Amino acid sequence: MEVLLCGLVGIFFAAAFYLMMSKRVVRILLGIAILGNAVNLLLFTTGRLTREVPPIIPAGADTLSANAANPLPQALILTAIVISFSFFCFLLVLAYRAYQDLGTDDIDDMRAAEPKAEPLPPLGY
Repeated sequence: MEVLLCGLVGIFFAAAFYLMMSKRVVRILLGIAILGNAVNLLLFTTGRLTREVPPIIPAGADTLSANAANPLPQALILTAIVISFSFFCFLLVLAYRAYQDLGTDDIDDMRAAEPKAEPLPPLGY
């Protein structure tokens, strides 16, 4: 089961990086969303996928048993879901405002600070 999830994590990372290398803002945003899900799945996979022993310390013991699931990655995933969703919402609003102001979602056309009519700066000395 863990081998399949590791393969799925690799596919998620590959798809995310492929989408983030695009020139369209919508594809970049989808790549960022997939990247957040890939990181969450990676954290979930590192926490051992056992269901035999819950991550609860029994009475009279000081530590978890050796075959118990690790609760730390589960807590990190819950935090990461909230952070990645809020980050994605912020980027979505930012991209929408940029589209409203500039009228395009192509990154090359969004270069308002670099007018096309002016010559390039010197490239060497």
